[in-house]
Amino acid sequence: MRILALGAHPDDIEIFMFGTMAAYAAQGAELTFAIATDGARGGHGDPASLARARRQEATAAASLLGVTPHFLDFADGALVADAALIGALKALIGDIRPDLAITHAPNDYHGDHRALSDGVRIAASFAVPVLHADTLGGTGFSPTHYVDISGHFDLKAKAIRAHQSQDPERFVDAARTQNAFRAGQCNGETGALAEAFRFEPVFPFADIRALLPPAPPIRPVTVSNKVVK
Repeated sequence: MRILALGAHPDDIEIFMFGTMAAYAAQGAELTFAIATDGARGGHGDPASLARARRQEATAAASLLGVTPHFLDFADGALVADAALIGALKALIGDIRPDLAITHAPNDYHGDHRALSDGVRIAASFAVPVLHADTLGGTGFSPTHYVDISGHFDLKAKAIRAHQSQDPERFVDAARTQNAFRAGQCNGETGALAEAFRFEPVFPFADIRALLPPAPPIRPVTVSNKVVK
C-alpha cells in the first residue's frame, strides 16, 4: 500500500498525522511525505536561514520512518490553490500513484493549510481518495475515522521534537491532549491515544476503511449493576 501525506509546513505531518504514519510503517506501507511551503515565516530572523533549518528538521523527523520528504518550496504564508500548486500536486500524485492521500482539513486554522487542502482535493480528482486530518485543537472538526496510535506516540513526540526551531514541547503537549481526547471520543480503552480523520465520499471512492490502520480497541458498554434504594 502506498500512502501520501501532505503538510503545508515542515512540522505539520508530525503534529497532525505522524502517529498514523508510524502505524502504516509498522504494517509495511510505502510512505511518501510532501511539504508544500518552505517554512520561512515560521519564526524570527533571516527567512532563508530559517527555511534551511526547517528543511533539515523535517528531513530528520521523516527519517525516523525511513522517509525522505519531497519539498515543493512554495512561499510560506502565501499558498493558494492556483494552477502552479495544483500542477505540482498532480505531478506528485502521478509519480507516486498512492492508494490514499492524507492532508489538512479544509477548515483548519491556517490559510496555507486550507489552500493545500483545496489543492489536493482538486489534484486528486479520479486518481486517489483524500482523507482529512484533524484540525488544530479539534476546532470545527467532526471525525469519521480514528487510528490507534497508542504504541506510536513516543515516536510521534520524537518527530515533533526534531523541529527545535518551533518550540516543539507546546505541540507535543497539545498533541497528547488531543490524541487522548480523540481516543476517549471513540470509546477507546483507558490510556489509549488516537488520531482522528474525516472522509467525505467522492465518486468513485466511497469507503476507505480497508485503507486505514486499526482504530483503538473499544471498551464494552455496560449498565451499572448497583442497586439504588
